[in-house]
Amino acid sequence: MDLERGGDGGGEGFPSAEKKKDSWRAVVTLAYQSLGVVYGDLSTSPLYVYKNTFAEDIEHSETNEEIYGVLSFVFWTLTLVPLLKYVFIVLRADDNGEGGTFALYSLLCRHARVGFLPNGQLADEELSTYKKTDGGDAAPPSGGAAAASRVKRLLEKHQVLQLLLLILALIGTCMVIGDGVLTPAISVFSAISGLELSMSREQHKYVEVPIACAILVALFALQHYGTHRVAFLFAPIVVTWLVCISAIGVYNIFHWNPHVYQALSPYYMYKFLKKTQRGGWMSLGGILLCITGSEAMYADLGHFSQLSIQIAFTSMIYPSLILAYMGQAAYLSKHHFIESDYRIGFYVSVPEKIRWPVLAIAILAAVVGSQAVITGTFSIVKQCSALSCFPRVKIVHTSSKVHGQIYIPEINWMLMTLCLAVTVGFRDTKRMGNASGLAVITVMLVTTCLMSLVIVLCWHKSIFFAVCFILFFGSIEALYFSASLIKFLEGAWVPIALSFIFMIIMYVWHYGTLKKYEFDIQNKVSIDWLIGLSPNLGIVRVRGIGLIHTELVSGIPAIFSHFVTNLPAFHQVLVFLCIKSVPVPYVRPEERFLVGRIGPKEYRVYRCIARYGYRDVHKDDIEFEKDLVCSIAEFIWSSVSHAGGTQEQPEKDNDRMAVVGAGLGLCEEEVDLDDAAGPSSSREIQSPVARKKKVRFVLPESPHLDSDEREELQELMEAREAGMAFILGHAEVKAKSGSGLIKRFVIDIGYDFLRRNCRGPAYAVSIPHASTLEVGMVYSV
Repeated sequence: MDLERGGDGGGEGFPSAEKKKDSWRAVVTLAYQSLGVVYGDLSTSPLYVYKNTFAEDIEHSETNEEIYGVLSFVFWTLTLVPLLKYVFIVLRADDNGEGGTFALYSLLCRHARVGFLPNGQLADEELSTYKKTDGGDAAPPSGGAAAASRVKRLLEKHQVLQLLLLILALIGTCMVIGDGVLTPAISVFSAISGLELSMSREQHKYVEVPIACAILVALFALQHYGTHRVAFLFAPIVVTWLVCISAIGVYNIFHWNPHVYQALSPYYMYKFLKKTQRGGWMSLGGILLCITGSEAMYADLGHFSQLSIQIAFTSMIYPSLILAYMGQAAYLSKHHFIESDYRIGFYVSVPEKIRWPVLAIAILAAVVGSQAVITGTFSIVKQCSALSCFPRVKIVHTSSKVHGQIYIPEINWMLMTLCLAVTVGFRDTKRMGNASGLAVITVMLVTTCLMSLVIVLCWHKSIFFAVCFILFFGSIEALYFSASLIKFLEGAWVPIALSFIFMIIMYVWHYGTLKKYEFDIQNKVSIDWLIGLSPNLGIVRVRGIGLIHTELVSGIPAIFSHFVTNLPAFHQVLVFLCIKSVPVPYVRPEERFLVGRIGPKEYRVYRCIARYGYRDVHKDDIEFEKDLVCSIAEFIWSSVSHAGGTQEQPEKDNDRMAVVGAGLGLCEEEVDLDDAAGPSSSREIQSPVARKKKVRFVLPESPHLDSDEREELQELMEAREAGMAFILGHAEVKAKSGSGLIKRFVIDIGYDFLRRNCRGPAYAVSIPHASTLEVGMVYSV
């Protein structure tokens, strides 16, 4: 889960070097902040683990073998999965400081050509964040590079393996979205379950569900305000909760059973399974819930740092959870038959005098944990949409200072509806736990599989290490997965059903997008056609800048020829704009734009490719327009001074592209219109504009700058003042005649339905509607 950022981000939202390599004081501060963002879900697991584990699956006796066995399983599960796997191994597999399922997949896409994004360019591989680094500090062992080369060739040769890899990443993503439905339900429902000890069964039955639903509705209804106003309370709430459960655990250990530490021996796991057999194996689905939220440590890596997350887990989270579970086991070991229904939830082990304060703290902690999961769901949907794996949605950034705090209205209300349905439909933590456990363990299995490939391809370790990793951790997780899957009819069907629905949506959208792009490639217009256009053919150039939005990175889109055929006129400055995603977490501002010229210089036709990573924040239309115009101005200047930087191989000699940064010193923005500045050694070309905005080009003295370049810059500025028009394609995608039944169903029904009911491209990229012109075309794919 990609959760919200705990501190302010710089620039475009990518981690600053100071954050990763700073003093111990800064690391400890980040560790403290991570408690409220990363560990809210994991820290509330003691509320429901024992209750779900002992719910009907285990026959209870007067001995402590079952209780000690469950505690032993909990201890070793927490030690092996979150501590050993995530803290010491998986956290090292970062993608430029970012973590999560998409980080692993993007790493694999860059080390082997297994990605399905069709518009990749050689220039993308020269991005600073595209660099291929080996994990760890040690040199790769002998044979590691050879093993990586063999695995790389195998993946690149077989498209079926590439498809399986994509599906695996999508399954993990879908389960994360499903967890965004289940975690708020089980966390809030378990937190308020303490009311059952203060009222009769009849009263509790009619009070628990309405209160849980009211809290959930309030939680989702407040999402559009953002969490930056109350985020400073998250860490104190979680710290208070951890101190609370630790103190209660220590009290119960010394007061009820000081010898409960003996249960930490793995021998009790063997005794537990030997005695309980099938019932004990099925109860593993409840034990599994003790590690729910562990994936957040890796997914939220980019918001903090590897060291800070390690410190927070080992110094606070891990010992607090162990003490809490030991305390509950110590209490239960002396209270075998609490009531006829053996209610052994968390609150029964809390001293009666402090139950109400603990209940209040638990509800606050559950809300914090749910908030982090919801925000993480928003983030991963944004990443899927950026990589053409999810229909376009409206993305609202709720904070201008804190990166990662986003709000997606469609997803928010969908999550709320599903969450309420789960709460009202199940009405008990057992079936909610079965559903949540399956979602959690599936994400972990996906991480284990992708991580084994990263060990070989990215770290250049031998295949032996990868096999050991997947066998050791995969066998543990497969055991829990089987215990969760066996409860399919008792709630585990929910994440499977949700994932199946989201999987179909994501794959249909991805497939339709690829087919649409292939149609654009096959029907693009040659540059010679554009060069052949002249005023003699009736083409009129009007004032302003025309932005032709296209997915193509080369050639002229068919939508433009369709437009000119029906309306023989276009703007004095024409820009073919491609906004594309690259498989990196972020792109630096100075590497954002790839700019080139199409046709002769006097045509004033340019191609501009704006590159974004899957975690980048898209600027609003005013800022984007400014950066776009400035990048073209920088390109014009760099073509004179030969300082254009990285060059993309041209489709033709007149289609050469260069990486330029927006506003590298040539372009400035002002608000004041007064020209009372003192004398300057540089010459300026500027034009009068409204008092709100003014963009000017500051041209240094150069013998290379001639009248043609000055005239081109002047014309660009005048066109900017005249205004911009966005020309978008409104595509009707249809399957070709003669296509198979499945393809016709996917394209004509599935993709067409999604396209009609999702946000349009103008809304998704923040294009003002008043400046938009849509051109309709039928795509036969």
